[in-house]
Amino acid sequence: MSIHTEPKPFKNHDLAPLPECGQVHYERRAARDVDGAEIPGLHVAWIVLDNPEQLNSYTTDMVKQVILAFRRASNERDVTAVVFTGSGERAFCTGGNTAEYAEYYAGAPDEYLQYMRLFNDMVSAILACDKPVICRVNGMRIAGGQELGMACDFSVASDLAVFGQAGPRHGSAPDGGSTDFLPLFVGVERAMASCTLCETWTAYQAVRHGLITETVPVLQVDGHTIPNPLVVTDTWLDDRGRIVHGEPEVDEALRDGKALLRAGRIDLAPLDAAVETMLSKLIRTMPGCLRKTIESVRKHKLEHWDRNRESNRSWLALNMMTEAAAGFRAFHEGPTGQREVHFADLRRRLAAGERWTPELIEALVPKRDVAPPVPTGEAVR
Repeated sequence: MSIHTEPKPFKNHDLAPLPECGQVHYERRAARDVDGAEIPGLHVAWIVLDNPEQLNSYTTDMVKQVILAFRRASNERDVTAVVFTGSGERAFCTGGNTAEYAEYYAGAPDEYLQYMRLFNDMVSAILACDKPVICRVNGMRIAGGQELGMACDFSVASDLAVFGQAGPRHGSAPDGGSTDFLPLFVGVERAMASCTLCETWTAYQAVRHGLITETVPVLQVDGHTIPNPLVVTDTWLDDRGRIVHGEPEVDEALRDGKALLRAGRIDLAPLDAAVETMLSKLIRTMPGCLRKTIESVRKHKLEHWDRNRESNRSWLALNMMTEAAAGFRAFHEGPTGQREVHFADLRRRLAAGERWTPELIEALVPKRDVAPPVPTGEAVR
């Protein structure tokens, strides 16, 4: 009796085709061994946010594309891992698109509720991907971008990158994952400081705190790659015994660092090399054992994410009627250097019993200077 060994045609398990255009790009790149040689028949999926003019913030359409992209990468049989990154040199991702938030979702809680269903599905798609996911941090990883990055399994960053939250300063709470994930990475107290004060960490601080796997110098000056000149990288302790490695430079050192930054050029090749090294290490594992190990470690994130994401979604939607409506409009409509509400004024008004009304929100939004009208008609002459 013969045994039929002909392979059967594969079934397609994707939910929908992934568009090949738009602001999210899906690239299949050759997988490489530790010596850099291409491995025939194996690939790495690169998912790239491409909205550099708005610091790779994600629009509603981009969120849908990211979900489909991770589903495709998870299903593609010859894909060994996923690299999630942004285009350009300034940002991996700075979160949701504030123009869209201010112009469409502010004051529309039911619409934002539907948007947050997509956002939650995007985070869950990363956490459910059958392949290891590396966040290639090519620049700022802020707000929702920080949350997407923490959903990934590894993070390799340019040492010019910064990390942090923005919600409480702009009318939201970092409840798209940061309040769930960040305490697992850095501990409760550091997470509390990051989530509430919205002060950024340098890439070196992020490594030291356990937030990311590795940081890589990418600035070239006079043909040499140097560490981020805006950050203390040559000293561990100051004369008081305080850890200063990774802290931002100040005063004259900061001015000199900015001059070096302007004189140099950013070369992300070292970052890509570090990502390739991580990818090649992952390939040298048993695929089933690797997948199960990743799933087991992810359970610690999922425990908190699955418990909180639906109630967080509902609160974030309702918040679009109040602080988010004011905060996102202020960020979008305010003049340079004044893109936040006047916090003390807001607190005084609420303490005095003022209600959240359209008039209050309008009063809180800083206004851009309006240029005087250009004379026309007879006045021109």
